[in-house]
Amino acid sequence: MDAQQLHDHITKLEERVRRSSQKSQFGNSDILVLAVSKTRPAQDIRAAYAAGMSHFGENYLQEALAKMEALSDLDLTWHFIGPLQSNKTRPVAERFDWVHTVDREKIARRLSAQRPPELPPLNVCLQVNISGEATKSGVDLDALPELAAQVRDMPGITLRGLMAIPAPAQGEEAQRRPFRALREAFEALRTSCPAMDTLSMGMSGDFEAAIAEGATLIRVGTALFGPREG
Repeated sequence: MDAQQLHDHITKLEERVRRSSQKSQFGNSDILVLAVSKTRPAQDIRAAYAAGMSHFGENYLQEALAKMEALSDLDLTWHFIGPLQSNKTRPVAERFDWVHTVDREKIARRLSAQRPPELPPLNVCLQVNISGEATKSGVDLDALPELAAQVRDMPGITLRGLMAIPAPAQGEEAQRRPFRALREAFEALRTSCPAMDTLSMGMSGDFEAAIAEGATLIRVGTALFGPREG
């Protein structure tokens, strides 16, 4: 993708986000657009940064680490948004700014113990299996309060919010339903977890429904970079 195409995509995306936030009853005017850059070459990230993007989400650890080296001259904020196995937590704790996919206490404890003390606390979101899919990662809604209570006081990490990837749905109301359930769970936890301020929900195909239900962060790849090749 050339720089002009990317700039046009970003402009159109920002306008869609602006319109969606204006219509939302939650009035989130500062929604963070996280550029999902998995499988994208470093030069695409560099071009996106030049066009005003600074937060990038990666799913695959080794690919992400290589990009971090190639782009070390840029002031980027890196989010890990893929499934996280316990044997991969150390480099994530050492190199990333955010992790959106904490779904069990063991992962949180490892990130807490492995976060270098000279770095700011690692921002974490708890991934919720909001649609109850057997093949999806995430904590069940019923178990969410217990996990949040376990994570909120761990040193080296800060519990910032919740993340979910609902099952695909057609129509605005069907898309909004799981996002509404996540927001309600988020609101119920905020009294006991006061640092929580982030609802990471919505992707290229449903972010407008997520914004309507109070998303503060959307994870967008295709709408930004175009369809992945291959």
